[in-house]
Amino acid sequence: MVSSTRSAEKNGNAADSSADQAAGTKHQIDEESSPQSKRVKKTDAKEQKTIEETLNANNKPEDKPNNAENTESTEDSKETKQEEDDDGQGVADNQNGSAEEPKARDGAVPASILEKGIIYFFFRGRVGIDDPSSVNDVARSYIILRPIDKDAKLGEGTIGDAGNSRLIAIPKKVLPLSGKDKWIAFVEKCDISFNTLKDEFLSASDYATKTAGVRHSPAATPIGEGIYAITTTGRENHLAYILTLPKDLGELQSEVGLRERGSFTISTRNPDYDAPGNVALPQGAEYPKEVKEEFRSLRWAATNPKHLDYVNTQFLLIGESGGIEKATEPQSEDQQDGKTEPLEELEKLEDEDTHRMEDLKGDDSAAIYADLEVHAKDYPKLQTTF
Repeated sequence: MVSSTRSAEKNGNAADSSADQAAGTKHQIDEESSPQSKRVKKTDAKEQKTIEETLNANNKPEDKPNNAENTESTEDSKETKQEEDDDGQGVADNQNGSAEEPKARDGAVPASILEKGIIYFFFRGRVGIDDPSSVNDVARSYIILRPIDKDAKLGEGTIGDAGNSRLIAIPKKVLPLSGKDKWIAFVEKCDISFNTLKDEFLSASDYATKTAGVRHSPAATPIGEGIYAITTTGRENHLAYILTLPKDLGELQSEVGLRERGSFTISTRNPDYDAPGNVALPQGAEYPKEVKEEFRSLRWAATNPKHLDYVNTQFLLIGESGGIEKATEPQSEDQQDGKTEPLEELEKLEDEDTHRMEDLKGDDSAAIYADLEVHAKDYPKLQTTF
């Protein structure tokens, strides 16, 4: 079922859907930490549109979601966040988050780790389909990146909202598994708060269009949570992740392309060059002069974390069948300096995240939503099967 679904999804693109999946081992350790200060925003969240709004100007949503639970005022939201439901499906007591402690990591973090943090995987069903029964019912998949300081460790509690989250859209619906799988991802929103994620991404909405009347866009569904690092191996940069939740990957994760440990080679498109018609946005990323100069005359450049801080950044995800081995290859300069190896740092972070998420109240879904400061009972549960 996995191979046939992915084959249908890729419309004939060659892919190695039987690529070896690297399995990770989860450990538990006790470490405590505290929150990070909020970064300076580069883009006004109010001006950031969804990919659907950008690509489909004629079908631009005109109405806000009519779900009262999802459109409550900020003050009501603050009050509700302090409550925990009897069934453990509310927001965790630790509203402000204390899991991140900058400058607390023992030993020097390898220079090959450009960024690290918490990663969440979601998908959204196609218009009018609240309960997808296969990948074909999925509109697209999404990644949320919540960076933390490179020298930070994770302790107990929720991660806290630093206002630096990024929402990445993957129109292909599934994740690339091997080097034969190459597709575009977009930065849909950047430097945004959890409240913005709740209102403009997680929630379902009914909206009016000029051509198709009222349409229903279902709520986003979580399918995984873990830790990530953006690494460099010299000429290439990588996005590597280790999943914390779900503890046992199911059929759904396999069909979408999620692994316990996975990575992608990532390259950013130079916006001065036209994108292929099927993946072009009406407007590309607006990089400052110093970022543009880094591309020189290249059409593609290894993705730097700062590229992901600009809306409409287009970057290529290339699958890596060997898990995270290539992405975490030690660099000679780090070895000479006696720094922690990249894989060791990722495994430490995953250990800490496993311990942290297990200590949050409720099931896996409740833990993920508590981390994002919303009520689990208002949103779809984490799924492992269709």
